[in-house]
Amino acid sequence: MFFFFLLCMCGLLLRGNAQDRASLWRGNDRTGRCQYTFTVPSPMEATCPQVGGPEMEGLKTRLSVLEALMSQLSGKDLQPRGGHQGVSARPQPELQEALNRAVGERNLLQGEKERLERELETLKLRMDEMRRETERLRSRPCLTQNPVVAPSSTQQDWGRARPAAGSNQMTHLMTRPNRHGDSSNLRDSAWQYGALSFQELKAEVTEVPAPDGTVDNTGCGEVISVGEPVTHRKADNIAGKYGVWMQDPEAVSPYGPNMLWRIDTIGTEIRQLYGYDDMEQLSKGFPSKVLLLPDPLESTGATMYRGSLYYQRRLSRTLIRYDLAAEHVAARRELPHAGFHGQFPYSWGGYTDIDLSVDEKGLWAIYSTSKAQGAIVISKLDPHSLEVKRSWETSIRKASVANSFMICGKLYTVASYAARDTTINHVYDTGTSQGKAVSIPFKNKYGYNSMIDYSLAQRKLFAWDNFHLVSYDLRLGRQQAN
Repeated sequence: MFFFFLLCMCGLLLRGNAQDRASLWRGNDRTGRCQYTFTVPSPMEATCPQVGGPEMEGLKTRLSVLEALMSQLSGKDLQPRGGHQGVSARPQPELQEALNRAVGERNLLQGEKERLERELETLKLRMDEMRRETERLRSRPCLTQNPVVAPSSTQQDWGRARPAAGSNQMTHLMTRPNRHGDSSNLRDSAWQYGALSFQELKAEVTEVPAPDGTVDNTGCGEVISVGEPVTHRKADNIAGKYGVWMQDPEAVSPYGPNMLWRIDTIGTEIRQLYGYDDMEQLSKGFPSKVLLLPDPLESTGATMYRGSLYYQRRLSRTLIRYDLAAEHVAARRELPHAGFHGQFPYSWGGYTDIDLSVDEKGLWAIYSTSKAQGAIVISKLDPHSLEVKRSWETSIRKASVANSFMICGKLYTVASYAARDTTINHVYDTGTSQGKAVSIPFKNKYGYNSMIDYSLAQRKLFAWDNFHLVSYDLRLGRQQAN
């Protein structure tokens, strides 16, 4: 009965016409007993092929037997038939047992009836809420669409690339020449694109004034401010929630200095490395090169340097140098005692135990060990052999910071990966082996920053913030003379 009731109510909610509303009636039957009747029109059947059915007929028969038994045992038929008002006949043990069963079943049926009544009241309340919500939605005015804004020379194209006049759009997409002169049929398989449209990008940069002679963005001074995040690309596929993007500061042929690289880091077998000719092609999502790495990658700590991709092999502390031109592994070496796969990650997790970075001083590894008890260890690496040349142990707990990066041999840490307004809160100088607390404002525009690295090629910060590839301008102070 309960499933039949639910089916009727679902049909009522789906159809919603005035003529199909449910009805609840209460009245006395022929014997004067109160009865509740609930009717719902069938959403599909015009007429009923049969009334009741085996289940209903069996239930009716059972109820008739129970009613007859209850009437008999209640004493009506136990009086002497001669009309004497003497002592009632004593029921037999079998009849008493049957009476107890009947009373139990009656109580069960009564409980089921009360439960169904409660369900009915709940569904009525829900129907009323749905009617009110429908009326509210109907009364809302339609939103007017904003006109399409024609792109200016400084705006980013967030839709499909525009084919030349008279050409077929798909042909244009599939035959764009790549850097080697052949026709590339590569499309960004992880990212999908919507209809042709343009969205204006607007970066509000807050300038921090500095006294004359204290700013030198060409040297190796300390960071004094970070600009507002500028968005270059948004991934709309789950594979792009976390990732890493980078640019080789000392690119090697056949790849030019403007080449950018991207890796999506969602999944267990992360092997695809996408290459883009320049920032414009990255923003449009057209890779000119896709490489398949021989070993899967772990998390967002990869970097580019001198024609090679440096990354941590999945489920290990092994570092790999992958030669981009030769497309093979040029070196591999374990990072001694380094934690991996969730032993000492950043505060956001993501198996960010080993973070590789490149700056003006060379190639670095940022990690921790059991000996350091979770404190950040910085190691200078040989870019050819991956051998550790020197290490520094800091007092900064790796799990207490969201991310870090190296600039001019100094480690900078970011306090939060999720807070929209956070700070760069620590700096450690490997040149002096000294650290200090700082408070440089930093914005996580999209609320989940899983990768922050220094791009030596552009002298900016690159970040991956909740599907978005963003960059930050930097202001460096003048380097102090020793």
